[in-house]
Amino acid sequence: MAMKALTKATIYEVAQLAGVSIATVSRALRDSDLVTAQTRERVRAAARQLHFTPSRPARSLAEGRHAANGIVFPDLVGPYYAEVVLGYEAAAAGFGSSVLILATRGRGDAEAAVRELAGRVDGLTVMGQTVGDDVIRSLAATGLPIVLLARDPVPGVDTVRARNARTAEALAAHLLDHGHRRITFLGDPAGSPDVAGRYAGLKARIPGLHAVPLTDFDLPAGERAAHAILRGDPPDAVVCANDEVALGVLLAAGQAGLRVPEDLAVTGWDDLLAARFAGLTTVRQPMRELGATAARWLNRRITADHQPTAARRRILPTQLVVRRSCGLHPPEGHR
Repeated sequence: MAMKALTKATIYEVAQLAGVSIATVSRALRDSDLVTAQTRERVRAAARQLHFTPSRPARSLAEGRHAANGIVFPDLVGPYYAEVVLGYEAAAAGFGSSVLILATRGRGDAEAAVRELAGRVDGLTVMGQTVGDDVIRSLAATGLPIVLLARDPVPGVDTVRARNARTAEALAAHLLDHGHRRITFLGDPAGSPDVAGRYAGLKARIPGLHAVPLTDFDLPAGERAAHAILRGDPPDAVVCANDEVALGVLLAAGQAGLRVPEDLAVTGWDDLLAARFAGLTTVRQPMRELGATAARWLNRRITADHQPTAARRRILPTQLVVRRSCGLHPPEGHR
């Protein structure tokens, strides 16, 4: 009969078995006076049962600091991810924690890379659909503190997201008020929970909405897609999954001799600085606050000295920002 390979126990599993926090495990194993004798013995018994050997992160916790926490991104290219990283790192720095960043785009070993990172950090933030829910569940089952960011919830795990569907409905209503009926969406709902939410909100108000999937979400991708859809019988409005794609559409429209918004309405999502200069109608979302909130929540999970609380979920508000790229006010007859 084949022997089952033994996996190394983690500090989180010891904490779970002993019914204490990971910080308490670290202190107990170093005979800290901050832990009662009864608790120290309970922790030691759990460690013996699991054949646990303290790791570098465990020792760092005992010394009153965190070796690192990790964050997994789908990609690191573009201002959206840069803003989220800035918010996350600023918050983490306030806790004295360093941040290890992993981007999964283009990696054939994304799951293995995420699991390897999880073994080197005190807690993990996972953004977007970078790995499957089964991976999240198995990591959470070890007791590793996890926060999901811009991703659909997984039972028992904290989740921070921005509002998508409801604000997308408001955007759709604005376009319909301007008389737009032939509307194209540039973005792949299957590739991102955020994009899926935006598409669902638009579709709720615009049943005939046509979606054009994109493999990239930058300015050149928007420009290429726009050149394709503006041939022949073009739409009278293009809703883009983000501002970078929308800026590419604006360039292509100008090259095709189309006036914006008279011949073609264009909208984006994020409200980047460039969108403001371009007069782009878009949706403002709190990019830095998304990152900062995830970092704060993860830090609370890592440092908690009490029994785990129920998973939290928060949806941060977003705001429709109307500018000249789709008309500032509904025309007469469409109010």
